[in-house]
Amino acid sequence: MAAATSGLVRPVQIGPINWIGLWTLYLREVQRFAKVGMQTVIAPVITSMLFLMVFAVAVGDRAQLAGDVSFIAFLVPGLAMMTVLQNAFANSSSSLVVAKVQGNIVDLLMPPIGPGELLFGLAAGGMTRGIAVGVIAALVLGIFGGLPLPAAPLTALAFLVLGSLAMAFAGVLAGVWSNKFDEVAAITNFIIQPLAFLSGTFYSVERLPAPFDSIATMNPFFYAIDGFRYGLIGMADRPIATGLIGLSVMNVVLCWLCYRVLKSGWRLKS
Repeated sequence: MAAATSGLVRPVQIGPINWIGLWTLYLREVQRFAKVGMQTVIAPVITSMLFLMVFAVAVGDRAQLAGDVSFIAFLVPGLAMMTVLQNAFANSSSSLVVAKVQGNIVDLLMPPIGPGELLFGLAAGGMTRGIAVGVIAALVLGIFGGLPLPAAPLTALAFLVLGSLAMAFAGVLAGVWSNKFDEVAAITNFIIQPLAFLSGTFYSVERLPAPFDSIATMNPFFYAIDGFRYGLIGMADRPIATGLIGLSVMNVVLCWLCYRVLKSGWRLKS
């Protein structure tokens, strides 16, 4: 019996990082929003197009910006990044809340995956949804808005990744705290959407009088949108290095908070 037992080989070898579990969780998160793509991908793009159409009719070429940048070209990167941030948050937060409401949160807690693997599986799924929606929105809006080729594509990519990752982490925190849809909807309606709309998406903060211009720059959404806008049209209201450093620090802090919360099992195991 001992010899037979010693000859057994586990079908899956789990090392310090359960890569198979992490990849499986990531695929689950991607397939979860991909199956309802009309709601999770197409609908946000259509909403962004409606914003663009409304402002194109209401403002058009009457708004004068620095240089030869039209208002519509200024608007496209902000709308695309706003869509990225909102959808990255929505994916990771809804994943946890739905699991709690349906009673299958145990499917995330019982498998042999640690809090770090759980965190990055959820965050990567949120990033994927946010970036996918943002890229499609940028392409569609760019066609209608006459957006030229990106001025600094690597900068745009950096802010796209940092912004979506930060909001995916924030969505994990919101999903852990919320026990029902009303609670996560309250966070979305009273925190996420106001920050998104007051982030310089529809205007340049340079046009704001003091001290509102300084207050606007305290909004983390502003740096993600401002940096992404610079990457696409070469126009920014604040130094790009400030946004990169600020978003990087924000990601580190949110990652640490998410890890501690998931490791403790707070509002997940009770």
